[in-house]
Amino acid sequence: MPKVNFFALIIGTEILNQRRTDKHFDFVAQALAHYGKKLTGSFIIEDDPALIVQTIRFIASQPNSVIFSFGGIGSTPDDHTRKCASIALRDGNLHQHQEATEIIKTRFKEDLPDYVLEMAQLPKNAKILENPVNKMPAFYLDERYFFMPGFPEMSHPMVEHILATLFATQETTHRYTLTALCKESELIAIMKQMPKEVEFSSLPTMHSDGWRVCISVSSQNQKLAQKNFKLFEKELTDKGIYYSIS
Repeated sequence: MPKVNFFALIIGTEILNQRRTDKHFDFVAQALAHYGKKLTGSFIIEDDPALIVQTIRFIASQPNSVIFSFGGIGSTPDDHTRKCASIALRDGNLHQHQEATEIIKTRFKEDLPDYVLEMAQLPKNAKILENPVNKMPAFYLDERYFFMPGFPEMSHPMVEHILATLFATQETTHRYTLTALCKESELIAIMKQMPKEVEFSSLPTMHSDGWRVCISVSSQNQKLAQKNFKLFEKELTDKGIYYSIS
């Protein structure tokens, strides 16, 4: 199975101007980690229709991409995500979704403002995500693009359900880490040898007694991760540089 690239799309001017604190990034990262997966990217953007469309299109253009989108699916004038998702991924129109309409009518019964029914206007062939809090439906497209409310208490159970239902295959990542008493420039030649199947990071820090660098090598292929980690160990040993494995 090809590697799935997960993206978080967090829509809300109120987060960028710091009237609210983002609670989605950490949650999604931890929820994915439960299955041995990780985020490929995360975006926090304004409630700007053109920007929302462009961002959705960009993420959708990435190989095997999955979007967890938060915010903008309500009925206020600054809720653009439903329309933007249709422009980016469908025919650009919103269609009255029968199931969503019935859910909303049941939820409000006789006291149903007209503007609330707009929340049942969804992109073509949208499917419903159940809202565990107030029953107001979220939606998804192609089992890849999931559009949820900005409220964590509503959207986070949806993410857990999506992962458990569609992406529960456990992935194991083998990671090896060392800290060396040197600058990261001492190891650039080895870094350039890392194959694309290996993820590595180099985190330099400056201390009162000099530079240190933390090298981390990981892969789902354990032998490949070990082989490339040993390249760093050999280079440090050959240069007489002290290091410790953590």
